[in-house]
Amino acid sequence: MFDPTVFDNLKVVLEGAVYDMDSEGQLQVIGRTDRIELSAMSRFYAIKFILPEQKDTWAELRLWADTEDLAGEIMELGSVTLGCHMQPVFFKYVRDPVTDCPRIEQLVTEIWGRHVGQTQRISTIYGQTDALPLNEISVHFMRRFGEEVIQDLPQMLEHMLIMLKQL
Repeated sequence: MFDPTVFDNLKVVLEGAVYDMDSEGQLQVIGRTDRIELSAMSRFYAIKFILPEQKDTWAELRLWADTEDLAGEIMELGSVTLGCHMQPVFFKYVRDPVTDCPRIEQLVTEIWGRHVGQTQRISTIYGQTDALPLNEISVHFMRRFGEEVIQDLPQMLEHMLIMLKQL
């Protein structure tokens, strides 16, 4: 009998929660990725959304399990901590990275706490001097997530909506 992995269970619940919020008008799904990497035997899922009234800033919630995660669970290896990785990522065009990035860094700390890591990556397209730089803001959790967080997924999505509103 097939027993779904932690990744599968989290993905189904996460996807359902996001689409419920979409149908209620709280957010609008603008894309998703569901990938199985056969060469490394890993899984990756991401769902991207915007606030309906704010189309220039968007978020993506990424979920992935690598070979060790999947093999450890399928083979029931006691030496492997079961779970997968989860990462909220936000995208916003910024006018002045020198002043905007410290403000965003403080916002991430206020919303997500001091126990998370964060990265801001600024990118531009060479030759397009009139285009605003894009800031990719990643929140890094320093642990794996198991099925015990299923009940917390709506709260994580609420935090993502708060972040989007305040960016």
